[in-house]
Amino acid sequence: METNIEVALKILTALGFPKAQLNSRSALTLLALANVSSQMNFTDASAPLMGITPIMDWVRDAYGITYAPNSRETFRRQTMHQFLDAGLVLYNPDKPMRPVNSPAAVYQLSPEALKLVQSHGSGNWDEALLEYLQEKGSLAERYARERQMHRVPVKVSEGFSLQLSAGVHSELIRDIIEDFAERFAPGSVLIYAGDTGEKWGYFDSERLQQLGVSIDNHGKMPDVILHFVERDWLLLVESVTSHGPVDAKRHAELMKLFEASSAGLVYVTAFPTRTVMSKYVADIAWETEVWVADSPSHLIHFNGVRFLGPYK
Repeated sequence: METNIEVALKILTALGFPKAQLNSRSALTLLALANVSSQMNFTDASAPLMGITPIMDWVRDAYGITYAPNSRETFRRQTMHQFLDAGLVLYNPDKPMRPVNSPAAVYQLSPEALKLVQSHGSGNWDEALLEYLQEKGSLAERYARERQMHRVPVKVSEGFSLQLSAGVHSELIRDIIEDFAERFAPGSVLIYAGDTGEKWGYFDSERLQQLGVSIDNHGKMPDVILHFVERDWLLLVESVTSHGPVDAKRHAELMKLFEASSAGLVYVTAFPTRTVMSKYVADIAWETEVWVADSPSHLIHFNGVRFLGPYK
């Protein structure tokens, strides 16, 4: 008699998933999302909302298989991303605007996938599979469009915009590019904008290299880099929604990272509100700037003889 893991593998094979997803990890992920334990029938499948860690915990409790905590990214990148792309699962269906890197992020079998899984063992599997496969392409496209609808549009220049992952962090990055830059660095050119949902977001590495800086470690980058062409300043902006501002340690890191820049360096911390800023005031480094999105026409300068200018 087939085990439920073997049946889940057959389902994934029938759905046309590539070899990289035809393994016990992906089969167990499907079983977790369908809430089908080892003694259950697929006809009793359901579609709970589950995050990556709860899925791994469920696998341990229901099937006695334990994955190391550092396997979370493997589950996310080598199974869940492909499930999402195929329209098999939905991402944050309860709250589509939840940030990509939120610890509360959840996945759920799509209604069509749940119906298909429930049909296994019911006598009409072949008919249900044929129906699902006929709709598979349109389903994946529809769910992809729905995910895209919840992204944050950012206008970079006339006729060119970015689509960043949903969340308050991306909204603040949008405010920095569209509002801060327009007010305090008009005509500036966007070089880099980080995105919690993508590896790089937007990065004009060629322009940065023309200014003397070569960077291959995304993790060290500030959230936004702008070249204020008129004054030849490089504005290094940190977007603070949950992590800290440009404090003394970060200031030193950025100075070191961009020390080869031919353009003058300006360090800016951006906050969404003054309430958020108040939590970090004691940590903000001297000789840096602070901009608050809910008071966009004002800039706060922390000491020194210059106002929004580079220091040597």
